[in-house]
Amino acid sequence: MSKILIMAEHNQVGKDGETTAIEYLKNKGYQILHTNWRKGRYELDIVAKSDDELIIVEVKTRSGIPLEMPEIAVDKQKINHIVTAADLYVKMFDVDLPARFDIISIIGYPPNYIIDHIEDAFYPPLKTYR
Repeated sequence: MSKILIMAEHNQVGKDGETTAIEYLKNKGYQILHTNWRKGRYELDIVAKSDDELIIVEVKTRSGIPLEMPEIAVDKQKINHIVTAADLYVKMFDVDLPARFDIISIIGYPPNYIIDHIEDAFYPPLKTYR
């Protein structure tokens, strides 16, 4: 029973963080195109537009005082997953804009969040062919 409660609490923390990130971006003048966009097993937390640039935002939320910063969870495997999802998104919606990958790190409990918006947090990895 406690495992289910912990899972539900974790999911709520993530949802609250994404809602906070969306409001944060809107207040900065970003146009939100999609939230929690899915295609098969791929998902993008937030897809936005600002100054003729497509912004792909990964949101990481931690409640309390984390042992590590939330953005550390965006590892090489997660980056590859986000980049593949963004490629699918661009092709599906025929987007002809440069893309940027941001991370919004949110720590704390509502309404007292610490928000760190990391623009250009990573670049798509280059693939080499032999």
